[in-house]
Amino acid sequence: MPRVKRGPHRRQSRKKVLALAKGYFLTKSKLYRAAMEAVDRGLKFAYIGRKIKKRDYRSLWIVRINASCRAAGLSYSKFMHGLKAAGMDLNRKVLAEIAMHDEVAFRNLAELAKSALAVKESARLALKKD
Repeated sequence: MPRVKRGPHRRQSRKKVLALAKGYFLTKSKLYRAAMEAVDRGLKFAYIGRKIKKRDYRSLWIVRINASCRAAGLSYSKFMHGLKAAGMDLNRKVLAEIAMHDEVAFRNLAELAKSALAVKESARLALKKD
């Protein structure tokens, strides 16, 4: 088996890691082994953070929609159920934008959800009587 010396490749990979560790404290930005550990840890947190960001935005949208629903006299869960019953397929991001920037349109959506819930309830009661 031929002997492999890693001269240029080793230097490139170390430079890459040290470049990623630029700005870290003390030896974490200077020494390869410490920098490698710090960079690995940082990349792990960056990956996890991208997932957490999605959760955080979804919960923020839900809070905004809920606040506007309460102002319209409806709970969040009833509002979402009413929209589904009415056949409105709007995601939470869009609903949050409407709730923040267009009160009239959101009130119309709330009324639509209320009427769809009323129709569904009346149909349920009619089936129950029979």
